[in-house]
Amino acid sequence: MAGHSKWAQIKHKKAQVDAKRGKIFTKIVKEISVAARLGGGDPEKNPRLRVAIEKARDVNMPMDNIKRAIMKGTGELAGTTYEEVIYEGYGPGGVALLIEAMTDNKNRTVSEIRHLLSKHGGSLGESGCVSWIFEKKGYILVDKKTIDEDTLLSIALEAGVDDVKNDPKEDNYELIFSHENLKDVKASLEKAGIKISLAEVTMLPKNYVSIEGDDAEKMLKLMDALEDHDDVQNVYANFDIPDEAISKVSA
Repeated sequence: MAGHSKWAQIKHKKAQVDAKRGKIFTKIVKEISVAARLGGGDPEKNPRLRVAIEKARDVNMPMDNIKRAIMKGTGELAGTTYEEVIYEGYGPGGVALLIEAMTDNKNRTVSEIRHLLSKHGGSLGESGCVSWIFEKKGYILVDKKTIDEDTLLSIALEAGVDDVKNDPKEDNYELIFSHENLKDVKASLEKAGIKISLAEVTMLPKNYVSIEGDDAEKMLKLMDALEDHDDVQNVYANFDIPDEAISKVSA
């Protein structure tokens, strides 16, 4: 796997499956509530809330659920108060891990995260041990079958995209830009008739660690276990894994 692209697509597909059983709803409700508590309940004035609502709509969350989550965040409705926590650590082969969680019980969550890491050949690190490896970016995937590279490049640069990556092994172009411009870039691309496969704010690694064999298998199982945890919102890692290993987990 060359970088971030393929795992991002796998996560996107899993989110659609999880939505069918309501699992993804719980995580998005937390994100909406925290975003509303920190930045207010108006998505036009709160970019983080706007992105969370778009994510909710992508998985067909009912509008009533979205409204209740916002009201719980702003205090208009009673509800559980969640804290944001970031854990840093290492996976098999020295892979850097950045784990974003939201919890109402930090002691419980850190204990469970530590257990998952240990179980799958990883370890919890000190604050700041790997965060320097990652950069917050806007990230969009565009299906290569829908547009040629030259046309996309021209439109994307005009829209404010900083970099367009075209890995011959991948099915999508990767567009990378300032995370603050996600709304405007997405709107510009859609106005130009470009079909977007995925649009999100993410943490991109500045460098990657190549792993294969047992380490690759353990790493993918660890990613699955962490992302399946109810308190974990996002997991970012700097692994570079052969396509065959990725195929096993995405099958």
